[in-house]
Amino acid sequence: MTADIRDAASGTRDSGLGTRDSAPGLPRRSRPARRLVDAQAWSWGPRAGLALMPAAVIVTACVALLGPAAPVRAQGPQPVTFAARDGVRVSGVLYVPAQQPAPGVVLLPMLGRTHRDWEAAAATFADSGLAALAIDFRHAAGGAAEAPDPGFSALVLDADAARAYLAARPEVDPARIGMAGGSLGANVAALSAGNDPSVRSLALLSVSGDYRGLKMEQALRSFGARPALLVASSEDWYALRSARQAVSMGGGTRELRVLAGMGHGLVMLARDPDLGLVLVDWFKRTLL
Repeated sequence: MTADIRDAASGTRDSGLGTRDSAPGLPRRSRPARRLVDAQAWSWGPRAGLALMPAAVIVTACVALLGPAAPVRAQGPQPVTFAARDGVRVSGVLYVPAQQPAPGVVLLPMLGRTHRDWEAAAATFADSGLAALAIDFRHAAGGAAEAPDPGFSALVLDADAARAYLAARPEVDPARIGMAGGSLGANVAALSAGNDPSVRSLALLSVSGDYRGLKMEQALRSFGARPALLVASSEDWYALRSARQAVSMGGGTRELRVLAGMGHGLVMLARDPDLGLVLVDWFKRTLL
């Protein structure tokens, strides 16, 4: 197991003692084009024309007239619904990049919150070449489910269904799926991924050792040698302690990032404009 631990506030590495430290050569010069066209080819007599002009001149003229090609953009967000294993309908929003098939990441919300907390980050994912599916848990306001809340353990079924739906999309490479969550969503992501070997990478924001019965340790041990990123803020003492403990769980790469004054869960995404890019970088490194 390897652990890369960084503290955004101090830049030091985590000692593991519970203190507040944590964290092609130059281009080849092209040879001049050989001038094989005779003098008549360069004249503008009756037989001259575009057919006698060098190709580079034609291309340059076209670019000048038409302008450079517009960049290919990611598609806009798509509302989607799908069924969990127990029949409950789950809603979400899908973001897909222009280049396909792409790696995909399931994004899970906090307790009582919705996919909207992930909107900016999900758009960044798509612009960076990653598909993203941000969902609402079944009991969330505005969610598709109307069934009574059977408890937090049922939310793992929502995450499982989201992973299966995302992997079945033609825009997504089913062999390159990751999962991320904040607070409650972090624990749900760990539990879902621990039972699903097709999830190749995790990012857990403010994970808890035990979130109302959703326990992190066994989930991460089941996740095994697959890589996990853990993010917590220095003043969020329980999440930070849980994240530090998680570094030693499972035997795979565990990277810990400690922020300063950024709050809890997905609040950190709103307060730290660079965190979305950190997540993009993590999933590019672990899914590509």
